[in-house]
Amino acid sequence: MHSLFVEETWINASQGRLFVKRWTPKNIAAPTPIVLFHDSLGCVALWRDFPQQLASVTGREVIAYDRLGFGQSDPHPGTLEPDFVRREAQDTFPELCQALQLQNTVVFGHSVGGGMATFCANVFADRCQALITESAQTFVEDVTLAGIRDADRGFAEKEQMDRLRKYHGDKAEWVLSAWVDTWLSQPFQDWTLNDALPQVRCPVLAIHGDQDEYGSLIHPERITSLCAGPATKKIVPDCGHVPHKEKPEEVLGAIKSFFRQNLDG
Repeated sequence: MHSLFVEETWINASQGRLFVKRWTPKNIAAPTPIVLFHDSLGCVALWRDFPQQLASVTGREVIAYDRLGFGQSDPHPGTLEPDFVRREAQDTFPELCQALQLQNTVVFGHSVGGGMATFCANVFADRCQALITESAQTFVEDVTLAGIRDADRGFAEKEQMDRLRKYHGDKAEWVLSAWVDTWLSQPFQDWTLNDALPQVRCPVLAIHGDQDEYGSLIHPERITSLCAGPATKKIVPDCGHVPHKEKPEEVLGAIKSFFRQNLDG
């Protein structure tokens, strides 16, 4: 295990300040950092101790940031456009890399963050050495929409919204709307990763729980079959939508093995 240096900072992006946290091993084993993309209700804090575990196990720097409108970053000025997944990769990712002076990266995305990471590996193929998706959706599946509707009904309870405000403050209502209203909107129903995946040439690891309430196993199958580069899927048994929280040892073990076979050998 590696001892870590932890740093919190903000960067100035085109639409506002973004909160960034970095976990850097004091003895780095590999120079390429891992950049994390959080899920639809997520933020840096909701990764909990996974980034430090990931940095310790891999010997790589791990970088997580709050997207605009989430966590400690500035409020979002409007609503999410139907192409917000691609735009996060096209617009924000290069700003992040420039501000932090990142050359090459490994991109890792959870849920919708997996789509963002996929677009990063597509648009910036020369910069991304590997792609890891966790519980990523590749299209708008009925089971995903059903899960979102169920979760939205749960947020009618004060305790649920209070928990969201704990992490997003006054932006909590916007965060919930950005997830529910965007995914359920008619313009978003044709969204897919079908065009992006064949352009991904780097090694890919697709992690998915076999009990994921927001997406079936067709998604990791599609990711590994459509990507142009070497691709591996890790199906985590008895696991839902957040494998890094529910089964961290299996997830970390799969990532360590993936790096050893594809990058660190």
